[in-house]
Amino acid sequence: MRLLIQRVTHAWVQIDGIEKSRIGKGLLLFVGIEATDTEEDIDMLCRKTVNVRIFDDENGVMNKSVIETGGEILVVSQFTLHASTKKGNRPSYIRAAGPEISVPLYEEFCRTLSLLLEKPIQTGEFGADMQVNLVNDGPVTIWIDSKNRDY
Repeated sequence: MRLLIQRVTHAWVQIDGIEKSRIGKGLLLFVGIEATDTEEDIDMLCRKTVNVRIFDDENGVMNKSVIETGGEILVVSQFTLHASTKKGNRPSYIRAAGPEISVPLYEEFCRTLSLLLEKPIQTGEFGADMQVNLVNDGPVTIWIDSKNRDY
């Protein structure tokens, strides 16, 4: 499972010109799921997400988590996080899980994240053509792959 975390001042998702979800200060998460992902991957990434200290404290040092700041979270599914550009110029998405695997894992990821955050999260719509708008704060952007735990 791959996760791209962006610290934002605000973000929102539109589908067919209609706003689906919106958050203020918090985290925008793009989630890519592959066929080998499990609940262990979900648990690891959700815990990391709510505890990663990328918000400024009173001294301007990134020392607070989204929980400590009372921030919000918007989750958007994005199979293109598993793009392979090894051969040619057209990315391959062979590692991205199909909907029969990824939809239940995406839904479980969102449920687990909401429980750990102790409040509802916002989401895009799985498989929809979405327009994601955001103001990246910092900018702060972090990439985490649950299969690579060396960092």
